[in-house]
Amino acid sequence: MTAALDAVELARELIRRPSVTPADEGAMDVVERTLEALGFACRRMKFGEIENLYARYGTAGPNLCFAGHTDVVPVGDAAAWSKDAFAADIEGGMLIGRGAVDMKSAIAAFAAAAAEAIADGAIAGSVSFLITGDEEGVATHGTKKVVEALIAEGETIDHCVVGEPTSAETFGDMVKVGRRGSINAEITVEGIQGHVGYPHRAANPTPVLIRLLAALQDRVLDEGYPEFQPSNLEVTWIDVPNTATNIIPGVGRARLNIRFNPTHTGAALAAWIEAEAAKAGEGFKGQVKVTAQISGEAFLTQPGAFTALVSDAVKDVTGKAPELSTTGGTSDARFIRAMCEVVELGLVGRTMHAVDERAPVSEIRQLQAVYRAILARYYRPRG
Repeated sequence: MTAALDAVELARELIRRPSVTPADEGAMDVVERTLEALGFACRRMKFGEIENLYARYGTAGPNLCFAGHTDVVPVGDAAAWSKDAFAADIEGGMLIGRGAVDMKSAIAAFAAAAAEAIADGAIAGSVSFLITGDEEGVATHGTKKVVEALIAEGETIDHCVVGEPTSAETFGDMVKVGRRGSINAEITVEGIQGHVGYPHRAANPTPVLIRLLAALQDRVLDEGYPEFQPSNLEVTWIDVPNTATNIIPGVGRARLNIRFNPTHTGAALAAWIEAEAAKAGEGFKGQVKVTAQISGEAFLTQPGAFTALVSDAVKDVTGKAPELSTTGGTSDARFIRAMCEVVELGLVGRTMHAVDERAPVSEIRQLQAVYRAILARYYRPRG
C-alpha cells in the first residue's frame, strides 16, 4: 500500500527551494523523488537551461494530467516580508512563502490526492504530471516544448487540470475554462536628432509615436465575445531618451500589450499594428519599426462532461458550484490545449506575486480533497 503523503509538508519542502525563474535549485528533484516513490515513471525533459518533468502512472487510457510549475517570481524587497520568503513558516494557520499560492501548494495537493487514489486502487487508466520550471518567465523552454515533444512521440493526454490559483474571493469559487490571448509589441521610431531651433534639419520621432499610440488606443477592439470579456490594449512603456531641453530627440520607443478574445487572432492584431505604424509614419524622414510577439491565442474549453465533472468535484467539497470563467492573464493552459481539453483550478490568488504570499493550510487540504474528488469521478465507470 502506498504511504500517505502530507500535502502541506511537501509544499513546504518545495517552497524551501528558491526556484526563481530560470533557477531550479532542486525543486524538480523534490517532485521527481516524490512521484517515483508513488510508482510514477518519470522523465526529465530539459530544454535550454529549463528543467521540466513528465511523469506517468499507468499505461492505459484515459490519461488525466495535472500540470503546474515549480518556478516562482522574485521576492522583491526581502526586508518587507514578515518571514523569510523561502523558509515556508506556518503562522496563524497560514503557510507563508514565495510559491505558497502560485503554485507549489497545488503541486503538493495533487500529488497527495494521487497518492490516495493509488492507495485505493482507484486509477482505472493513467494519471500524469507535466511540471515545468519556465511558466513565470518567457515560457519558451517549458510546457510549450514539452507538449511539442509529447505530441511528436504520440503520447496521449485525454484531459488536463492546471493548478493555477483560480479562486477569486473564496476557495473553489472559480474555475478557469479558457483564457484570452496575449500579444506584446515594441515600437521604435527612429528619427534624426537636431537643434530645436532648426527643426528642418531634424526628424522628430515624438509626434509620430504619439499619433501611432493614439490611433491604436482609440480603436474599440470589440464589445466582448461569448464567455469572454472585451479585448483591451494597454500602453505599458514609453521612452524618449533626451537629457536636454534644446535637442530634438533621435528616437522614441513604446511597448504595448493586447489581451484579446476569440474575435481576433494574434497574427491579425500584429498586422493591424504594422498597418497603423506605416500610416503614422507617412511622410516621415525616419523609420517606424514594430516587433510583435504573440505569447498565446485565445481559447475556450466548451462546457461539457469534463467541465461538469470538475465543477461537481468542487461542489462535493465546498457545497457550491464554481463560476466557470475566462478572466485573468495567460497560463500554460494555452499550450496544453493543443493536446486535450484543459481547465484550471487552484487556491485563492489574492496574494500571488505579493509580499508575504500565503495560503491557509486548511485550504491546501481542501484543494487536495477537490483533486481527490476529481480523480474519483474521472475514473468512475461511465455509461
